[in-house]
Amino acid sequence: MNTMMNTPLTMQVLMDRGPLISPNVEIVSKMRDRVHRYTYADLGKRARQLANALAKLGVKQGDRVGTLAWNGYRHLEIYYAAPCMGAVLHTLNLRLSAEQLAYVINHADDSVICVDEDLLPLIEKIAGEIKNVKHFIVMSNTGEFKTTLAPAHDYDKLLAAESIEFAWPELDENSPMGLCYTSGTTGNPKGVMYTHRSNYIHTITGGLPDLLGLTSTDTIMAVVPMFHANAWGMPYIGTMLGIKQVFPGPTMDGASVCQLIQDEKVTYTGGVPTIWLGVMNELQHSPGKYDLSSLRTMICGGSAPPRAMIDWFEANLGVDFIQAWGMTETSPLGTVCRIKPHMKEWPRDRKLDVKQRAGLPAPGLEIRIVDDNFDEVPHDGQAMGRLLVRGPWIASTYYREEPTSDKFPHGWLDTGDVATIDPEGYMAIADRSKDLVKSGGEWISSVDLENAIMAVPGVAEAAVIAVFHSKWQERPLACVVRKPGADLTKEIIYDHLGKHFANWWMPDEIVFIDSVPKTSVGKFDKKVLRNQFAEHKLETEE
Repeated sequence: MNTMMNTPLTMQVLMDRGPLISPNVEIVSKMRDRVHRYTYADLGKRARQLANALAKLGVKQGDRVGTLAWNGYRHLEIYYAAPCMGAVLHTLNLRLSAEQLAYVINHADDSVICVDEDLLPLIEKIAGEIKNVKHFIVMSNTGEFKTTLAPAHDYDKLLAAESIEFAWPELDENSPMGLCYTSGTTGNPKGVMYTHRSNYIHTITGGLPDLLGLTSTDTIMAVVPMFHANAWGMPYIGTMLGIKQVFPGPTMDGASVCQLIQDEKVTYTGGVPTIWLGVMNELQHSPGKYDLSSLRTMICGGSAPPRAMIDWFEANLGVDFIQAWGMTETSPLGTVCRIKPHMKEWPRDRKLDVKQRAGLPAPGLEIRIVDDNFDEVPHDGQAMGRLLVRGPWIASTYYREEPTSDKFPHGWLDTGDVATIDPEGYMAIADRSKDLVKSGGEWISSVDLENAIMAVPGVAEAAVIAVFHSKWQERPLACVVRKPGADLTKEIIYDHLGKHFANWWMPDEIVFIDSVPKTSVGKFDKKVLRNQFAEHKLETEE
């Protein structure tokens, strides 16, 4: 006998909660020329006006509504309105190539695209290739935009003509609500379709104290782009809890981020390592310029943060610097690294050993590391294996593709990462499988080498790639960016690495470069470096 109500797990009840319980709490957006402020009450009304406007433009349940936008209040309104009216939010990665951008718009079959005015050229360039898009909605700060796109509508004028009343329809919890594409570093990007059920569970779980640990007393700033894996779910969690949200807009350099944290008294923020490197460099360059005493937590994901950076932020700002791991296919929350109670009295270095790891699996998820025979690898913190994950917010296939046994073996997602798990259950990414250096049949983790190099004073960035070697098959090449004015030599780096690694792990060569190429979501793009150094002859072979 069923004794519980079988109410559908849809995002409508979570998104309406913010305006209901926190109607007067602010939502702050940094624009290029000003700061925009309004409340959750305003958000709730405008989301319904947007739903009415989209319905009049012919958007029906299941239709894809694309966004090409920075982090801001209008983007949040689309996050809210599109799924709640039964449409599908499709966030477009504005750093994709023109070819890839056209591909994902056509593959998703977007019916409407909402675009920030300053990003219009990205869409205008491919307008002739995206013929299925029926309407373009321009989010303009002046209302006087010019575009070759047609038909084009002004976002705010559309909303102003609509009622603030809109009854969200009853939806099946397994109906689609969000579509994100992988960043497409190899081949075409692949789509991951989130359902109301998966995102509902992800949102509630993500707010738990041992995961992101947000509360209504926080002021949250998602620096991670809203066009990438739903900004790690932070806008949804923030709206569910009625938290003051701060959006950085298009300016995410170190100085702008520091200024916004200070001005809005941000307590909690999340972004990729390159963002925090920029913040750290700004604070080091301008000591005493900013008051960041409000900040209590920094979440870092996308790739492993250098140990030295974790230590610097915690020592100098007194924050809890937390590493998290996930991917588009995991909605994206997979693991979060929080120190267990019995570790709190450990020596600093031992705690940093833990904080360097990607963390413990979120409740509801299972993770495994296996060898090529699908057999479990020991959880000793040393043995490496393919990282598999499954759970209620993990993709079971890609959008418009049948599941394949290599990517979705036996009901699991093969992440493409190689990882270790220690006896305490903490997972650490050793590398992407394609980025591992396989030297003489043994694996070398480029991530471990990069983190160690980044701890050397004078190093701004470091990326390690595999380069062909006639005897050992592959050997590591370290590509290093000096900080301006730094007196940094190869010998200094080798001396530091020699204290931490066996000789056979040491890079065969160190080259100094101007900058490390970045992917569309701010990660180091090793594909570009591998192409650049494809014909490079190592000094050890000369």
